[in-house]
Amino acid sequence: MKEINEERRDFLKWTGLMGVGVMAGGMSQSCATAQVPSQLGYIQQQAQHSSPQKFNMSGYGAPKIDTVRIGYIGLGNRGTGAINRIVYLENVEVKALCDIRIEKAQAAKKLMEGTTHSPEVYGGKEDDWKRLCQRNDIDLVYICTPWNLHAPMALYAMEQGKHVAVEIPAATTVEDCWKLVKTSERTRKHCMMLENCCYDFFELLTLNMARQGFFGEIVHVEGAYIHDIFDSLYDKSKRYDLWRLKENQRNGNLYPTHGLGPVCQVLDINRGDKMDYLVAMSSNDFMLAPKIKELATKDDYFGQFAQKSFRGNMNTTTIRTQKGKTIMLQHDVTSPRPYSRIHLVSGTKATALKYPLPGRISSGHEWATEEEFKKLEEKYQPQIVKKIGELAKKVGGHGGMDFLMDWRLIDCLRNGLPLDQDVYDAASWSVIAPLSEWSVANRSNSIDIPDFTGGAWKTNHPVDISLEKGGNTGVKKRSA
Repeated sequence: MKEINEERRDFLKWTGLMGVGVMAGGMSQSCATAQVPSQLGYIQQQAQHSSPQKFNMSGYGAPKIDTVRIGYIGLGNRGTGAINRIVYLENVEVKALCDIRIEKAQAAKKLMEGTTHSPEVYGGKEDDWKRLCQRNDIDLVYICTPWNLHAPMALYAMEQGKHVAVEIPAATTVEDCWKLVKTSERTRKHCMMLENCCYDFFELLTLNMARQGFFGEIVHVEGAYIHDIFDSLYDKSKRYDLWRLKENQRNGNLYPTHGLGPVCQVLDINRGDKMDYLVAMSSNDFMLAPKIKELATKDDYFGQFAQKSFRGNMNTTTIRTQKGKTIMLQHDVTSPRPYSRIHLVSGTKATALKYPLPGRISSGHEWATEEEFKKLEEKYQPQIVKKIGELAKKVGGHGGMDFLMDWRLIDCLRNGLPLDQDVYDAASWSVIAPLSEWSVANRSNSIDIPDFTGGAWKTNHPVDISLEKGGNTGVKKRSA
């Protein structure tokens, strides 16, 4: 109890300072509004905050769970996809499903007919998800709700003694990022952000190549989320309560982790290096506000948004690490452009690049030929891909990377292994969004990136997906 009280006192002290001028770094729904320069010092001071660790969750393997019992919150697109995948895994039980739209939870349960799972359904009330978290027969809470609910649900689930897998981003404010870290450390419950792109095949290949020294010293990396979802932002049939349109009133890199996660693993961020500071710049919004004003003339529902400001079309955020490496991130969800995550790894010996074209590798001025690439792929193919890659492609989920992610998560929990993505990754990858909002609002001034590891990044070990331990979680055909 004394430890908890000291932790709360320390946290209140630092969040209280953070609230001077702008609560949680001014990084909430009001961030499209420019902030006065005098606030810069306060936010920079708090971004430098480093809280002592209560327990290091990096490299921590929780007690083994032979059969992982799961409760799902949020049964829209992502949640439904998750339950369709989980039925292929052995040693799991889906115990509960919850959605505020109870018909979504009921439909999800119907999809599981003919399997070994018969989950209880919750929904219809805003707080029904808490009843799911309170159950004694659940080990893992899997969260697929709108962004603003991710952190509150993850925090509550950990307080109830559950491990957490939460969709991206894990949090939308600096304050909530710190809360996730402190709660995970205190409860010793995992909080994994479901960054599925870390399990895409080319990204896994380049990670293994980096581990084997193929690229030499990594100098620069790039990532992005350039995805034309413009029409869906204001489509009431696709977005519950148009929550994503509301999120886009914030002006920054709101969705950094798809591009950032894989390159952070390549750079050993939080495990040998750390992100030091960032600068961010956004273009004007040339599409969203005009479209909303047009819709408001035809549909009164959009009147509430007609006078709002929205994020610029393109945001570019650059990051420097403690060891002098650089990261470039881009985010654009409105411009009519081909999908791209720009996975670039540039080292002193070689380079890899994917998107918008297929993956390519070079050790000089020219890209490797198709035959040369196949030889490299055979040589550096990660064990996880060799083991279940083909099945993952058949099951699906963004080409199979979703299934690889789920299989790996369950296998780690079953074998008491550290997760590939821990709570420090969830916090440091997610915090880029609110920090980029602040930088944009302050003429692209630089801002420090908090060290959520409390200095442990200097000795933490890199991510290991070798499968030398574990790898024994079975898969099965979907049958009655």
